[in-house]
Amino acid sequence: MKNTLIIGATPNPSRYAYRAAQMLKQKGHDIVNVGIKTGAVAGVDIEQPGKIHDDIHTITLYIGPDRQPDYYEYILKTNPKRVIFNPGTENPELEGLLRTNAIEPVEACTLVLLSIGQY
Repeated sequence: MKNTLIIGATPNPSRYAYRAAQMLKQKGHDIVNVGIKTGAVAGVDIEQPGKIHDDIHTITLYIGPDRQPDYYEYILKTNPKRVIFNPGTENPELEGLLRTNAIEPVEACTLVLLSIGQY
């Protein structure tokens, strides 16, 4: 199983980040929810960015490119194996930073990857 950090986590059930958290947990993955909202998703509290988790395999992004620069340092310090850019979050600048730091950028949909067994 791949420990996954969700940036842009929200307790709003109509949002894709919420659905991803639910599906990740259903598939047996441990999650860390990070966002500006308060509450919990899939039984896991949403935390503010700051605490660096050292056991994260994948970060999945649910924030747009305009908000991502505030997270660059956090993402790099977390040092995941890969970062998934869900539709609408693609960012060539961040993808370049990731490659420079030996982190794989993946432009894909977390929900689709989970659905087809390619996560």
